[in-house]
Amino acid sequence: MLKQHVVLSMEQALTMTYATERCVHLGWRVIRVEPTPVPGRTSKGDPNRYIGRPIAGEDRHSYYIGPNTGKEAIAIDLKQAAGRELVQRLVSELNVDVFCTNTIPMRHAKLGIDYDTLRRARSDLIWCSISAMGTAYPKVPGYDPVLQALCGFMDLTGHPDGPPLQSGVPLIDLKAGDEAFTQILLALMERMTTGQGKQIDISMAQVAVSWLLTFLPMLDMGSPPSELKRAGNEHRQFIPVNAYRTSDGFIYVALGSDAQWARFIESPMFSSLNEPRYATNEGRRAHKVDLHRAIEAITRQHPSAQVDEVLAQAAIPHSPITPIENVSSLPFVESTMLRTEAPDGRTVRLPPPAVSTEHLERLNNKLPFSPAYGESTDALLQEVGLPVDEIEQLRAQGVVA
Repeated sequence: MLKQHVVLSMEQALTMTYATERCVHLGWRVIRVEPTPVPGRTSKGDPNRYIGRPIAGEDRHSYYIGPNTGKEAIAIDLKQAAGRELVQRLVSELNVDVFCTNTIPMRHAKLGIDYDTLRRARSDLIWCSISAMGTAYPKVPGYDPVLQALCGFMDLTGHPDGPPLQSGVPLIDLKAGDEAFTQILLALMERMTTGQGKQIDISMAQVAVSWLLTFLPMLDMGSPPSELKRAGNEHRQFIPVNAYRTSDGFIYVALGSDAQWARFIESPMFSSLNEPRYATNEGRRAHKVDLHRAIEAITRQHPSAQVDEVLAQAAIPHSPITPIENVSSLPFVESTMLRTEAPDGRTVRLPPPAVSTEHLERLNNKLPFSPAYGESTDALLQEVGLPVDEIEQLRAQGVVA
């Protein structure tokens, strides 16, 4: 059985909450630190608590639930010295292995959560920050769509004659979270050998540009920018790869080789496309406008199910466009989904983990519901040795909530 590492995370929004949720999937203890209430502001803590439909009280709305199941929550005012001392005490007394934050870096030292400060509480602490452009750019804030715009993603997404578009999924938030999770695992492995902690600095912008692996190098190898820009649903290099209208919807077809093309045109439905100019990928790319139009002229005459059957027989990669409300019913999803139970007793389905774990199997894929604001404050402070009267005093002073 893997060690239950302890993660203390000053997190909000999505990118770091997703990273630490992956730690939950491994059976680690994750404690999220949120600020105490701000005078004059009705919402408390992570703004994501109030996004979506209300599920459990005023501070647990639907957008917040998924990335925060199985966690604990404590509210501390880090603007006060007593609050900063509490974080040091939590790190020391709970043997915190990993401290995480996606607070803007310019605030790290002021709040007492910078690496140099926290490693005084535990010398071998793994410290991880996610920010827009890393600690080298401490004043730069950032959200996923802004970084999609900055890093060229929107110039690649959408139809050629349409506006730039963001991805429907917050790719950069999730990619940065995955990278933080990976680097934390590597740092813990290194610590087993060296006994040393580590400072991990994740730049969402650098993470995003790292994914342009098949785009940026091509600009230095003869491809004009126009060849790489928005291409709708088609692939820029492999032809035909595109979404085609059927008589009752759409179907996505992806041919990645000349061998697949040969099987494709052997089927009676598409045999009329057996022309010399389409025999190679480069030929198909040179005549892609005609080819896309010809394929759709055929698929529009048939229902999606019939086209699906033909493509399956020819072993051509393809798929109908699954409505988001039907994804949970896909067999490979349904069998691996997680779930949690809301306070009112309803079952909430959660996406499967990226990789199934023994810990989740032991839990029968069920995680505790996401914590209310400050839900674990008293329990955690008592765990590190504070008596009840001292906790009440800290609450009266606004140090905890």
